[in-house]
Amino acid sequence: MTIKALNDVEIPQVCRSCSARHDGMCASLTPAELGVLATHTRHTHHRPGEALAIESDEITSYANVTDGVVKLSRVLRDGRQQLVGLQFAPDLMGRLFGTESPITAEAASEVDLCRVPKLVLETLVAGSNELKRRLLDQSLQELDEAREWMVTLGRKTAAERVASLLLLVASRTAGGSEASPVSFELPLGRGDMADFLGLTIETVSRQISKLRNEGLVTIENHRHVTVPDLAALRRRAG
Repeated sequence: MTIKALNDVEIPQVCRSCSARHDGMCASLTPAELGVLATHTRHTHHRPGEALAIESDEITSYANVTDGVVKLSRVLRDGRQQLVGLQFAPDLMGRLFGTESPITAEAASEVDLCRVPKLVLETLVAGSNELKRRLLDQSLQELDEAREWMVTLGRKTAAERVASLLLLVASRTAGGSEASPVSFELPLGRGDMADFLGLTIETVSRQISKLRNEGLVTIENHRHVTVPDLAALRRRAG
């Protein structure tokens, strides 16, 4: 039996079929650490629109996104809501070492989560430099994406904003690959896209039609998007 086969035997059964295990935080854990984690996790499935975390609620657990897309939003005192980000597999959902959730998280598509009690994950983080590094890398990636989105909203045209959003989803769906074509289910409706991009619904619809006419995307059934050439879409996104 090979070393890889021996290691696979040591991996908890529930983790072996997890598509996010090799890319998310769990990739940095030893089989023994995975075993500890697996005894405390629970797997949940959520329908689009279902609340996953509520702003200002006490944090009692974290969740690894194993499939689907999560949308993050903030709510102002007068009830106005602003979409502020998206999370994909294998992102960690929740503010590590926080006491209250700083955002509201909602399933944008069918979402599968691997939920971990707060104390269990924080104990693992405290004892694993590899896990600390993995979660730090994710936090820095989210910071980079937030800064890039500031540029998108502050400087880009309407056409570039819509192209940037489609590029974001396509890139994360492709797992960082430049493979062409890339197909995905658009997790946001026109209203959410408009909210996220600071545009009107009519403008979003017009710009999507232009991208279709330019051959940069094809769309079936309003949500199934195919990007024939990621590099071409990236150029269109500015």
